[in-house]
Amino acid sequence: MLMIRLRRMGSNRRPVYRVVVSDGRQTPTAAELEEVGIYNPLSNTAELTHNRERIDYWLGRGAQMSETVASLVGRSAT
Repeated sequence: MLMIRLRRMGSNRRPVYRVVVSDGRQTPTAAELEEVGIYNPLSNTAELTHNRERIDYWLGRGAQMSETVASLVGRSAT
């Protein structure tokens, strides 16, 4: 099963997350199929930059979003 989820990057106490499409049966650090966005929680407005077309493409292929990614994408749509 494909998952759209967050992958933690950055240094200690300075996290930056990538929104990636990967196999849900593997660990979050396993190989990714595609990077579809970036989430920076430490910026002033906790910004999420994502490619909505690619997210919709992967959802059409049967991927599922994690709860966290779904709430972030939902918040950024408004």
